[in-house]
Amino acid sequence: MLRVAVVVALLALATAAPFATELDGEWQMFKATYKKVYKPEEEAKRRAIWEDNVKFIQVHNLQADRGVHTFTVGMNEYGDMSVEEFVQVMNGYKMTNTTRTGSAFIPPSNIALPTSVDWRTQGYVTPVKNQRQCGSCWAFSTTGSLEGQHFKKTGSLVSLSEQNLMDCSKKEGNMGCNGGLMDQAFEYIKKNGGVDTEASYPYKAKNERCRFKAADVGATDTGFSDIKRGSESELQAAVASEGPISVAIDAGHQSFQLYRSGVYYERKCSSSRLDHGVLAVGYGSESGSDYWLVKNSWGEQWGQQGYVMMSRNRKNNCGIATQASFPLV
Repeated sequence: MLRVAVVVALLALATAAPFATELDGEWQMFKATYKKVYKPEEEAKRRAIWEDNVKFIQVHNLQADRGVHTFTVGMNEYGDMSVEEFVQVMNGYKMTNTTRTGSAFIPPSNIALPTSVDWRTQGYVTPVKNQRQCGSCWAFSTTGSLEGQHFKKTGSLVSLSEQNLMDCSKKEGNMGCNGGLMDQAFEYIKKNGGVDTEASYPYKAKNERCRFKAADVGATDTGFSDIKRGSESELQAAVASEGPISVAIDAGHQSFQLYRSGVYYERKCSSSRLDHGVLAVGYGSESGSDYWLVKNSWGEQWGQQGYVMMSRNRKNNCGIATQASFPLV
């Protein structure tokens, strides 16, 4: 049996795709930087995926230098995951065909919208958080929008508990690490009488039993408002007049997984098949390209210290204006 096992192992080595030896040092550096430890049987698979992402980064950025793209990509802690794995693990927004139940947002009339907005500079936005390998993006989008509205009303910026939403809003249709919807979370907060603070109910990146305590509530809402489906102009009005807005996007692309800087535009993006909840905290223009300033929940090492500039006024690219909403407080 031992001899057979040795032969099988040698055959596997012989048929495995050869690795680029000139990348050996970079591979070791990648593992050290992001504290990656693999089982012996898994390392070859991760190395192969990582090399594929390295090649993608090199080609994309060469094209960006020629003006083919308006953004760059780069290696990050997710560089050893395939796109399919990444989407399955990280993108937890669950599309629904049911009728939206929030009140309709009515844009303010007779006001000139500013050319740029950044609510971070006004104190509306908590530091970038990290959902880790759990499909809880919807909960982070929810807390981000409510943190902003609570600050607008009270002048106090309170970090709110995603774990509370993950553990306790199952009756509204959310499924913790397995996905959910921001509107359903807003509905839970209304019915529940609030959501606890982050400090009292910290994030665990896994599904647990509900431990909500009324004494630890950090913010409440009275419902939520839905922005007209697909309207970037109404989303702009909402961001400018209300504050940070919960949005959903199609983030299921290698270019988004490895985004580094610049205005993100992906021609393969869908405006209807959305899989990731994020937070629009502003908008503006850079080098002639309009963008939405978006807070992600993948930590500060991803993108621009945890943020991405999504293309704006390019036919609702990646569906950023398709399912936008915010809580009423």
